[in-house]
Amino acid sequence: MTSYTILVLLIGVLIIAAVSKRVRGTIITLPMLYTLFGLSMAVLFSDIVKLSYDHPAIEIIAELTLVLVLATDASRIKLKNLRRYYDLPLRMIVLALPMTFVLGTLVGAVIFNGLSIWVLAIIAVTLAPIDPSLAESSVDNPRVPVRIRQALNVEGGMDDGITLPFLLLFISLAVSSETGLGEGVFLEFTIIHIASGILVGLVMGYVGAKFISWGITSGWMSSQFEKIGWLALVLLTYGLAEIFEGNGLIAAFLFGFMSTRTIDKQENKRLYRYAKVENTFLMMLTFMFYGAVMLYPALQHINLSYFIYAVLSLTLVRMLPVAISLIGKKLRLESILYLGWFGPRGIASILYVYTVLETEKIAEQEVIFNVVMITIFFSVLVHGISAAPLSDWYAKRIEKLGIEGLASEETKSVPEMPTRKTSMSSSSVPSETAGG
Repeated sequence: MTSYTILVLLIGVLIIAAVSKRVRGTIITLPMLYTLFGLSMAVLFSDIVKLSYDHPAIEIIAELTLVLVLATDASRIKLKNLRRYYDLPLRMIVLALPMTFVLGTLVGAVIFNGLSIWVLAIIAVTLAPIDPSLAESSVDNPRVPVRIRQALNVEGGMDDGITLPFLLLFISLAVSSETGLGEGVFLEFTIIHIASGILVGLVMGYVGAKFISWGITSGWMSSQFEKIGWLALVLLTYGLAEIFEGNGLIAAFLFGFMSTRTIDKQENKRLYRYAKVENTFLMMLTFMFYGAVMLYPALQHINLSYFIYAVLSLTLVRMLPVAISLIGKKLRLESILYLGWFGPRGIASILYVYTVLETEKIAEQEVIFNVVMITIFFSVLVHGISAAPLSDWYAKRIEKLGIEGLASEETKSVPEMPTRKTSMSSSSVPSETAGG
């Protein structure tokens, strides 16, 4: 990475920082700006900014971003509240997510002739996790009922970690199909890989919680280093999982989930707030790199099949499973459509592509890469542009129906959890009080 590249990136950071508050609540979102700046950088400065998605520095940033995103996403999900209050996101994860895998694969089979079922499944699973940060107003508009906002927020905090084992399994099946060595060999390795990651994540999460709790209660560790220690434990967990031939990403997700179970509630919020600063910067760089070195080459190969799949992935493949999963919950049609539409594809899908690209024996990697990159770009644009106006419309609609007593399910009170954001604000870590 040349000094010119670093210079252009830093200029982009400063430009976007200068307008970050002004664009909040508008049809322009920060991920949109990050992506378009990266794309412009690739088009206008291709002679001096020479980068590729397999550049070691970019791969390191992508890996670090995904590790921290998985850990912090999991850390904001409270199991007690999940069981008691969040029936909507649980349905969307347990029922809608597997249906999304299947429907995305079937749609791909219709559109793409000649691709193996496992390659189609890889595309579907890579595009399954949602990223609410692409449409912040959908989870951040205080007028939208908290139960609906938190359904998307909780889903977005869990589905990336839950999707990852399925991605690894389908990659294994794709490789076994290509090499002809038999499914058993690769499946056994993958299952051990996943199980080792789970074990390391759970153990390190428990140990990490005890370590941070000791630092808090003993008074030996400063509050600043309690936060630094938590981040160091995340990276240590990732490294140990890789050493023990486990999946470091799964370990990081489970570390985040376990490590905050026994930490004081207020300290947990402070740890999350601290980690968000690093996450925000890394996510910003990731979207810039996505626009510059991933989206730009993908757009050069766009065709009608890619376009159709992207449209269906963001509509039918997402919205139909969500609608089916919510049958019997007595939600208004407007609410079902809102929850179905706001399933943006973003940071997890961008970074999961690296997991696919690392496996050289998968055929049609270029198709996987192009379809995923183009779908994400459409999502960045359409979900970003629609988030503020649709959230305002939906909020007004439910307020009116609530006055008439016709939106009782939507207005049930649930506790709020922190949201994943690409912007920092005072509302980044809401209180644990119930609201409606």
